[in-house]
Amino acid sequence: MNILKNLKRYPTIKNNPLQAWDASDELVLSEVESLKYLNLKKVLILNDSFGALSFGLQEREVTTYSDSFVSTKAIASNIQKRISLRSDLKRLSGDYELVIFKLPKNLSFMEDSLIELTNFLTTDTPIIFSGMIKHMSSGHFDLINKYIGETSTSLAKKKARLIYATFTKESVTNQYPISLKIDEWKEPLVNESNLFSREKLDIGTRFFLENIPTGDFTKILDLGCANGIVGLNAKKKNPSAKIVFVDDSYMAIKSSKENYNNSFEDSADYFWTNCYEEKDLPQVDLVLCNPPFHQGTTIGDFIAWQMFNDAKKKLLKGGKMIVIGNGHLRYDLKLKKIFGNCTVINQNKKFMILESFKQ
Repeated sequence: MNILKNLKRYPTIKNNPLQAWDASDELVLSEVESLKYLNLKKVLILNDSFGALSFGLQEREVTTYSDSFVSTKAIASNIQKRISLRSDLKRLSGDYELVIFKLPKNLSFMEDSLIELTNFLTTDTPIIFSGMIKHMSSGHFDLINKYIGETSTSLAKKKARLIYATFTKESVTNQYPISLKIDEWKEPLVNESNLFSREKLDIGTRFFLENIPTGDFTKILDLGCANGIVGLNAKKKNPSAKIVFVDDSYMAIKSSKENYNNSFEDSADYFWTNCYEEKDLPQVDLVLCNPPFHQGTTIGDFIAWQMFNDAKKKLLKGGKMIVIGNGHLRYDLKLKKIFGNCTVINQNKKFMILESFKQ
C-alpha cells in the first residue's frame, strides 16, 4: 500500500532490506475501510509490529498495546497524530467498537491477552485477527474459539489471512503470570506470559548460571533479562553489587522486578529499552548476556551485534562482558571484532560461554 511506503522499522539499520509492514497489515487496513467497519471509530490494536496498523487508522480514536519497546518506539515515530500507547496488558480497559489483534507467535501471550479482553469487551464486539498464513496454527484458532467466539476466515492474499470473530463468551479469571519453582532458586519465580522459556528453565540459561563469576563488581548488567534469573544469581554471588535489569519486553521487566523484590531487600535498576542504547543508562563493570536471535518472526544476528556494541560503550575500562550462545552462532567472532579480544571460558556440546573485556 502506498500509504505505508515511508514507514520505518526501529532501530534504523543502514540499507535495511526489511520493510515496516507485511501483507497481513495491508489486508487489515483494506478490510476496515469496507462499509462494515467504516463507522467504527474507537479501535484497540494489539501487537502492531512497527506502526502500520496504527498509522493506517490514525484518523480514528486508536489505542495501541505492545509489550515490545522496539515496536512502541517505531509506532510513536511513524505516527503523525496523537494515539494512546499502552505497554501494561493488565491495565488495558476501555469501551471499544473494534479490536484488531495481530497474532503473536507465543500462544501463552495470546491466551493472556484474550483473557484480559474478556474482562472489558462488550458482547458482540468484532475482532479481526491478522497474520501470515505460515505463522498461523491450530492453537491460534483454538484460543479464539475458547475465549472469544466462533471464527471465520478471509480469502488468502499475498500469503496473509484474516480471522474474524465476535465476542460472545464470558469474562474469565486470568491465571497469568505463572509461578515457576526451579532448583536453582529458593523462591518461586514469577513469569509473565510473553517471556522466553516461561514454563521451565532452558538448558542454555542453566549452563550460564553455572558460570557467573564472583569478583569485585560494583554494578552488574543483566542484558536481555527475561525473568531476571541471571541477575538474581549474579546478586547472590556478588552481594555488594548493584544489579541492572534490561529488556525489550515490558513483561520481562515486570517479572524481574517482582522476582528481585521477593528475594532481596535492597533495590535494583530496571530499564525497558532496546538493547542498552540510551546515552544516560548507567555504566557497569560486568555484563551478562544471552542474546535473542529473533525479533518477532524475523531471525538474525542484528540484536546481538547491537547488544555487544552497546555493552562496550557502557562498560568501565577493564570491565567484562560474558555471553552465552549456541556454538554455531559464532559470537566469539563478533566479540573479538568489537572488543579486540575474546576467550572461551566454558563450553559443552551445544553452548559456548565467552568473555571479552574492555581495554
